[in-house]
Amino acid sequence: MAGTAFLATQTALAQQLAFSGDVQSLTIEQLANVEITSVSKAPQPLSGAAAAVYVISHDDVIRSGAQSLADVLRLAPNLEIMQTSPSAYQITARGFNGNNGAQNFSNKLLVMIDGRSVYSPLYSGVYWDAQDVLPEDIERVEVISGPGGTLWGANAVNGVVNVITRKAADTAGGFLSLGAGDQYSSAALQYGGKLDDTVSYRVYAKTFYQRAFNSTAGNSQHDNWSKPQGGFRLDWDQEQDKVTLQGDLYAGFEGQTSSTHGTIIGGNLTATWQHQLDGDSSLQLLTYYDETERHAAADAGAFVLNTYDIELQHNFRLGSWNNIVWGIGDRINQYGISDANGTDTSLLWNPGHRTLNLANIFAEDHIALSDSVQLSLGVKVENDPYSGIAPMPSGRLSWQISNAHAVWGAISRALRSPTPFDTDVVEKLGTTPFLTGNPNFLPEEVTAYEVGYRGQLFDNVTLSVSGFENVYDDLRTIEPDPVTVLPLRWGNLMKGNVHGVEAWASYQATDWWRLNAGFNIQHEDLSFKPGASAVLDLSQAGNDPHHQASLRSSMDLSPDLAFDMDWRYVGALPAPYVPEYVEMNARLGWRLSDSLTVALSGFNLLHGHHLEYPASDQIRRSAFLETRLRF
Repeated sequence: MAGTAFLATQTALAQQLAFSGDVQSLTIEQLANVEITSVSKAPQPLSGAAAAVYVISHDDVIRSGAQSLADVLRLAPNLEIMQTSPSAYQITARGFNGNNGAQNFSNKLLVMIDGRSVYSPLYSGVYWDAQDVLPEDIERVEVISGPGGTLWGANAVNGVVNVITRKAADTAGGFLSLGAGDQYSSAALQYGGKLDDTVSYRVYAKTFYQRAFNSTAGNSQHDNWSKPQGGFRLDWDQEQDKVTLQGDLYAGFEGQTSSTHGTIIGGNLTATWQHQLDGDSSLQLLTYYDETERHAAADAGAFVLNTYDIELQHNFRLGSWNNIVWGIGDRINQYGISDANGTDTSLLWNPGHRTLNLANIFAEDHIALSDSVQLSLGVKVENDPYSGIAPMPSGRLSWQISNAHAVWGAISRALRSPTPFDTDVVEKLGTTPFLTGNPNFLPEEVTAYEVGYRGQLFDNVTLSVSGFENVYDDLRTIEPDPVTVLPLRWGNLMKGNVHGVEAWASYQATDWWRLNAGFNIQHEDLSFKPGASAVLDLSQAGNDPHHQASLRSSMDLSPDLAFDMDWRYVGALPAPYVPEYVEMNARLGWRLSDSLTVALSGFNLLHGHHLEYPASDQIRRSAFLETRLRF
């Protein structure tokens, strides 16, 4: 069983908040039956999943005091997370965290919120400032390190993050949160209830203000920001049918060194229908609309992106030992990119407007070779608007040695699709084109080989270990024009491999004290392919730590007093160099009554400030006092 099983079951089975002690009484059989959905697109026990999966539970989220979705993800030991400003992060799994100096971004991690992809098709990556979920509404976060292209499609190259929110029925009543600190202040209000016996709802509104950080020279970067957001969820629950309708609206204001703030505006609407057919067969229809609009400062540009997506999935049994899931989908991205008032010609897209269509079909068969051995074979085929037909196959084998021990292995292929930034961008120095996109840019690809173990070593110790060898080809490089040198152009002339080990464990020291630890180590071995110019060195592919570690202590000092501490160690970044660092967060939560909780949190407590990424802001020490009221 993975090291998060003790915590994950607090939401799935106990359905309690930060002061629950019931989880320690769960048996190994109950812990093994914790269900996840991200590995096979169907509920399955975590213990039998043939992938490196870490589950962040609702209880983890609340007890951490995390103030953003990116900070919530710091709880996952199989992710690399680097904050670069109050609103920006670099997040990945198994390397390739980006190199901003080479205009290479963290672009190999697929992120979803209730099935809605928040991975940007414009530049490859996630705008983390646009992603926000009320912590109260997070059911769990399933974090998979390793490719997920067979089920989730392109861009799930090094991992998948699936944020799953709570049902409206689980958040009935009123909730008010007010918080203030030396760097950050926030407010949130939510109310939910029932329209009738089958329909539950909730509505919410929240906002925050984050102070600016300083540069390495100690000067303010004037990058303070705030972001009001509101939304709703409506659940209709019948015996054979479940329908969910949910949406959000937001508007963010981000400070700049110029006199004009940058703005982000957006909204989304997601509908899901699940229908239970006869026997073990079911249908699911997911559709969503997402609009994202960004306006930078007065001296930069803007874009508007509209995404329309529809996906149909069918799960059924064939015979006594085949569980099959298959589906089809189509995604349309319409965008327009412009400079600011037609005055900035240093960064252009040609063309600046496109409609991209991505169609796909997938199938995976979960074959029970015996009571304890399962083989999964699958493939997804996408019709990419730039590179055409792209297959992503995988094979996974798991062996449940006993109720307490399991081993697994996997071989899979995944792709990062080309984007307008790869194919259409035009950057100029004055009036001279300096860098242009490549209309023939190829998908970046990986073939991954993985093995893993998860189990309960002793009555109070669980462990998950996985090893991986990722073989990459057609990685993006910068190449000169063969005749005139300028303009430079994107190419695909890098290859190589990344291998490493990930491990995490949970130790139930007493019935009131739990420890969770994580460690990973990886080595990147990249090289240029024949014909590459090596205008920039191999560090253009990414700037990643060789190793990192974490330790989390969760104490229930009394039935009404909880104390949590998180330590993290991140190794040095090689090029450009950033020193290694150790930091600590802590939270003391006091339940004054069944309806009122007060919590004091401290973040980055070991240093007044530290650096996590080259040429980025200094991350400050901060304190935050929050009051949570239920009514």
